[in-house]
Amino acid sequence: QDYYGKELQKTEDLKTNACITSARPLSKMVRDALEHIHEEVVARYYGCGLVIPECLSSCRILDLGCGSGRDCYLLSQLVGEQGHVTGIDMTEGQVWHRSGAPPHPPSSPPTLFPSSCQVEVAKKHIAYHMDKFGYRKPNVEFLHGYMEKLDDAGLADESYDIVISNCVINLAPDKRAVLQEAFRVLKPGGEMYFSDIYASQRLSETVRKHRVLWGECLAGALYWRDLYSIAEEVGFSPPCLVTASPITIGNKELEGIIGDCRFVSATFRLFKVLGGGWAGPAQVIYNGGIVGHERELVFDANFTFKEGEVVDVDAEMAAILQSSRFADEFLIRAGGANGAALQSCC
Repeated sequence: QDYYGKELQKTEDLKTNACITSARPLSKMVRDALEHIHEEVVARYYGCGLVIPECLSSCRILDLGCGSGRDCYLLSQLVGEQGHVTGIDMTEGQVWHRSGAPPHPPSSPPTLFPSSCQVEVAKKHIAYHMDKFGYRKPNVEFLHGYMEKLDDAGLADESYDIVISNCVINLAPDKRAVLQEAFRVLKPGGEMYFSDIYASQRLSETVRKHRVLWGECLAGALYWRDLYSIAEEVGFSPPCLVTASPITIGNKELEGIIGDCRFVSATFRLFKVLGGGWAGPAQVIYNGGIVGHERELVFDANFTFKEGEVVDVDAEMAAILQSSRFADEFLIRAGGANGAALQSCC
């Protein structure tokens, strides 16, 4: 709260490159949606890229660490008026940003907006955005609270289709509690789609207690193997890696403290697959009906589904597709190649 709410006044105050890792190119649909978001909301954005899954029409989405609400207002347009987006954030202090399109502010003088809370900034512009989007009633809400304690914010069991998060889980001391709460509020078949920073090893006590390294998303980074064990303990399907890219520190003093540990920014998707799941290997055919992905759906690093093409998948992926919001987008049938030769979704 202190680091993001008081100490950082602009992007140039960051001590490392962790929070400005370049993102993948944005689709035209997403670029157009960003154009409709209020200048103050965009100006207060901290983060690297966007966390936007597919097949969002009419979905209920929860954004953990929503900040000033940029991603929520973007998703508001993608879920449509029948969908709903909730943002939750703990930051209470002032955060001043230069105005301009994310993730890199321009070199112009900063535009300052007086306000005492990121969530209040997001709330302040609800009416503006609903009018801009042509919605008769709001489909967004913003809450002040902690992602480890979503029940304290009044979020009910099995109330969301998707939980997203953009590089904030590393800031939570108890990662298991975050994933447990996300699992609780997700509907059966729901998905947690999130980007975060991971370490190549478990971090030393010296690194984990370093104030700047924690604030810059590095000291709280999870050892990547621990994500798999925590996800299993909580009840999620094995993590599906979507994208990953190495992170450079760019600060000799902090590099000396970190030592030989390496960091990566990675996006994973976890699914709440209940029941017995799929019994064995399957063949799936993508129908091609998802807006923006009509011809091809890049599901993760292992599976790309092209319209009308038969793809052999393992039991885990078959269960994910069958139980999730993607079920109507695929034809799924038993059989396929020898199970030993199939790629695993994890």
